[in-house]
Amino acid sequence: MADLDARLAEAAATFGTPSYVYMTDAIEARLDEIRQTLGPWFSLSYAMKCNPNPGLLKWLAERVELVDVSSIGELRLGTEAGWTPAQASFTGPGKRNFEIAEAIATGVGELVVENLQEAETANRMAGEAGKIQHVLLRLSPISVPKGFGDHMAGRPSPFGIDIEDAPEILPQILALPHLQIVGLHIYSGTQCLKPDAICENYRNFMGVFRDICAAHDITPQKLVFGSGLGIPYHPGDTPLDLAEIAANVGPDLDAFRQEPPFKDTQLILELGRYLVGEAGYFLTSVVTIKDSRGQRIGICDGGMNNHLPASGHFGMVIHRNYKMHRVGGGDGEEKINLVGPLCTSIDRLANGVALPPLDVGDVVAVHSSGAYGPTASPVYFISHPAPCEILVESDAMTDISRDFGPGTR
Repeated sequence: MADLDARLAEAAATFGTPSYVYMTDAIEARLDEIRQTLGPWFSLSYAMKCNPNPGLLKWLAERVELVDVSSIGELRLGTEAGWTPAQASFTGPGKRNFEIAEAIATGVGELVVENLQEAETANRMAGEAGKIQHVLLRLSPISVPKGFGDHMAGRPSPFGIDIEDAPEILPQILALPHLQIVGLHIYSGTQCLKPDAICENYRNFMGVFRDICAAHDITPQKLVFGSGLGIPYHPGDTPLDLAEIAANVGPDLDAFRQEPPFKDTQLILELGRYLVGEAGYFLTSVVTIKDSRGQRIGICDGGMNNHLPASGHFGMVIHRNYKMHRVGGGDGEEKINLVGPLCTSIDRLANGVALPPLDVGDVVAVHSSGAYGPTASPVYFISHPAPCEILVESDAMTDISRDFGPGTR
């Protein structure tokens, strides 16, 4: 913790606040852990939506074999970072025609088809380009185990083809002459900290893959498992034990891989926040301390505009404080509300968080901030400067800040 704190203090002193700090040694350790436990079955795909910082992407492109993008802008970022278009899959329920056309022309590895209309559009555009486009069919299971933070299946959803509609829709897609179905894709839930639920989810995936492939005579080259692996955002959260997950579901994966349709299939684990989330810290400085009606308030230079998830407005029903600490430590403890600089009462980073007594100029580090940070936040609101972003590799610190337009640093 002392070494981490020294790095965070140096980053704040050198680059200022508000800022994000991404620790590559933590990502490297997480990659090693994933490969040691789940590597016997899975290749890895980085879900770029969680953090598309170009500097971070360049670092990741040398270490993660595949990338999943959700817009043509992300596909461009991925290829600029070092992935080839063939290493990319393109998901998303609302792909626009120009995005599909450019992805096909660029040579995207797989277009992840989410509905029949999208498949028909892609088929037409592939035909016009004189190509046969590889596609993955995204499927929406009928249920998701309890314990996932966000459900993308088991209810009305824009994501994927409902499996109960597959008997009608899949033959129509299979008949399209300019598309080649090379596999299936499921991402049905996110942010799960329950190993048993994750294993049950993967077993559900295997059951759906088995049934769909048998019913439609598909021998898949690729099957994408949406990871759903969660990270401990809040005090009291228990981190996942990947070894426990591997021991639990590993025999099922082994048996699945022995079935004739799947012997040569590449199983892909698509993950984002689990890879980079805990490696990131959001740094914000206290601008003003105020006592108001029996509560102490710290007004900070960065808030909801820089870190929407920490404010509780990114899928959180009831606000829970992120783990955080005062950089440099301190003696004693007091409860304080931390708010940002915006002219709205919903700009809150923490309610009654216990920290060493804060003063003006102190820096607070918000943990688990490496995913869904600046690009998931309203950085243009009230035209405050965008946060700085810093990549820490060993002892080297690099400013990898993005240009968000007017008002930026």
